[in-house]
Amino acid sequence: MVREQISVFDIFKIGIGPSSSHTLGPWRAAQQFIQLLQQKQALPLVVQIKILLYGSLAKTGKGHGTDIAILLGLSGDDPVTFEVDQVGPKTEKIRTANKLMLAGKKGIDFFINDDLLFLFNESLPFHPNAVTFQAFLSNETAISETFYSIGGGFVVKEGSGGQQRAEVDLPFPIETANNLLHWCIKTGLKISEVVMENELAWRSEKETLTGVLNIFNAMAACIYRGCHTSGNLPGGLNVARRAASLNRRLIGSNTYNNYDEWVAAIRKTGNGFQNTLDWVSCFALAVNEENASFGRVVTAPTNGAAGVVPAVLQYFIVFCDGYTSERIVQFLLTASEIGSIFKKGATLSAAMGGCQAEIGVSSAMAAAGLTECLGGTQRQVLMAAEIAMEHHLGLTCDPIGGLVQIPCIERNTMGAIKAITASQLALQTNPDNAKVSLDAVVKTMWQTALDMNSKYKETADGGLAVNIPLSLPEC
Repeated sequence: MVREQISVFDIFKIGIGPSSSHTLGPWRAAQQFIQLLQQKQALPLVVQIKILLYGSLAKTGKGHGTDIAILLGLSGDDPVTFEVDQVGPKTEKIRTANKLMLAGKKGIDFFINDDLLFLFNESLPFHPNAVTFQAFLSNETAISETFYSIGGGFVVKEGSGGQQRAEVDLPFPIETANNLLHWCIKTGLKISEVVMENELAWRSEKETLTGVLNIFNAMAACIYRGCHTSGNLPGGLNVARRAASLNRRLIGSNTYNNYDEWVAAIRKTGNGFQNTLDWVSCFALAVNEENASFGRVVTAPTNGAAGVVPAVLQYFIVFCDGYTSERIVQFLLTASEIGSIFKKGATLSAAMGGCQAEIGVSSAMAAAGLTECLGGTQRQVLMAAEIAMEHHLGLTCDPIGGLVQIPCIERNTMGAIKAITASQLALQTNPDNAKVSLDAVVKTMWQTALDMNSKYKETADGGLAVNIPLSLPEC
């Protein structure tokens, strides 16, 4: 049987906001379609491109920047390296010039209102997030492919069977939390150590360590940038950014010039309960305000939930003396495995499972990472993840205006605080007395997702999205 194999770098991806499923996924799908055209040596023959967006990609695509991501992906730009301040200017140039340079090489006429279609009332059966690319060639033939953005930046091409990469021989194959616990008990390894052994099947330890620290550096840069950027978020809701003003108020007279000095300055503000709570909220707000502004973030495991893991990791660094490379890697490896278990047993897609699949999973991941780093046993780590998700079950995804702003940004603060609380509870509890297992919660989350009404699955057709009387400008 073919099993899904997920690396730490599948769960944590550097990209551009505001959505992993609606921005990063379609961007990657566009890149894959361009690669397919190049493999078929068809790129020079293309005279027209049409893009069809279905389901949730259609209904909330405008607010999530799906159209922008696809234009940049078709242009040959990469979300890891593309300069975020050029997102607006480049896409506006495509719109006004009615020209699209495929892969930066082949120019075609492109009329966005005619060639990029939002099919609001159509959906494909495999997944709500579907996009079809059609390339019409000068020899009067056409190439068409459909891709599904299945959450967390994962993309599946129709007919591919869902495989992301070729299988490798993992020393510790893991599908469930029980599998993970089995290997920990058998080997005596911590969860992070089991994960590292599996990562070695793909690359060297040095490459993995470097990659994980790059992920952390991107998270840290995002938090720092978000804590020092003011103004209103784009999209028409006129949501004011709060992290910068909160940072100024909390930091007081302490001075600094860079991230490391900032960490030291935060420590000087004290570690009282309210102060710590405010800082955790500040960290989470900072990330998701950056995400909503088409900033560079780390999918963790999604963009809409990108602030939870970084906020809890930053809490660990600042208030638990966790600022060492070894502890940071330990935190992120542990967290990634929890995300992987939810991906395999349920979903990371809000379009499939509501916000429990995003904030809930990210909170479980953060709780697990924190618990291992604070000395918890393997069972306590899994218990912390279970507690965090248990209290996110049924959380809906109902973004106002289809934007990843309300209630998404504040939900990251809630997910981070719940993760810390879950970790503290697990560390003070004998896991042998636990009544609910992590696997039971994963199963329950998926059953809840299947039962959830589609209007609460990232469609902006229900909940807050229809009960808040806000008017948005015409797109």
